[in-house]
Amino acid sequence: MMAKLDIVTFGSGVIDVFASTSIPEKKGKLDLEIGSKYLIDNLRTDVGGGGTNVAVAFARFGFKTGCVCGVGKDANGREVLGCLKKEKIKFLGKIGGGKTGYSVIVDSKKNNRTILTFKGESNEVGGNSIKRFGSKWLYFSSLLGKSFVAQRRLAAKMVGGGVKLAFNPSSYSIERQNIGGLLRLSYVLVLNKEEAVSLAKRYYKSRKKLGLLEKLHSLGPKVVVVTDKNKAVRCFDGKKGYSVVPNKSKKVVERTGAGDAFAAGFVAGMIRGFEISKCLELGIEESEAVLGHFGAKNNLIRRKLK
Repeated sequence: MMAKLDIVTFGSGVIDVFASTSIPEKKGKLDLEIGSKYLIDNLRTDVGGGGTNVAVAFARFGFKTGCVCGVGKDANGREVLGCLKKEKIKFLGKIGGGKTGYSVIVDSKKNNRTILTFKGESNEVGGNSIKRFGSKWLYFSSLLGKSFVAQRRLAAKMVGGGVKLAFNPSSYSIERQNIGGLLRLSYVLVLNKEEAVSLAKRYYKSRKKLGLLEKLHSLGPKVVVVTDKNKAVRCFDGKKGYSVVPNKSKKVVERTGAGDAFAAGFVAGMIRGFEISKCLELGIEESEAVLGHFGAKNNLIRRKLK
């Protein structure tokens, strides 16, 4: 039987390991000496990955949610699947013979992070591996390999049939892949300032002088949103610009998952038909809930949107 859903996410499902350290920073980098050994002050694990993070956020907002991701037949894969089942999210992806993805998040003395990630089975979801579903919205986070090819084909098929696509590309996706087709199919594009600058530099070829958000909008998305840590979040819908400033006094414990949380909150508002200003406020509320806790999902809002 084909699952009928409000939104389906397509992204990675991994195990996150948070390593809190007292490692100092130097010129924007972790100051690590080759050959040395460093102590970890605290160690935590949780289910992560862009596909599962936003799926949980949508489910807790009351949407019928599905998730396309790839996991292995290992303990980590069972943990990812267990998380989706607990949150009542329909698993639509692939259980493969490889390893489940794994990320090590190293937090510095200043609580800034560096992430080492292994995608594993997340990049091995071919189109034939995806279970049948019907949905009003799609949400894509960055993937490579077979999974990226499947994303392009799925978007081309479903957006042509009236489904709306939200796209959240990462820096490695912008630099290594041709995402121009997905940009043209996107209804909502959400990314951070660094990613936005990189994307505009690679894809905007016109000599016409435009602002950053206008450049990105000209590439195809109907609505463009750019975050910038604790600075103003800006949005452009082709007609009007919007700007909302986050709560700068909010205590930051760990930033992992905050971008996913913002994007999920913003898109959730769009699904419910909220005004853009209210969508921005919901995105900020969701991201700030995550910033104050370890783990990308632990403090996501539990509230049915009306």
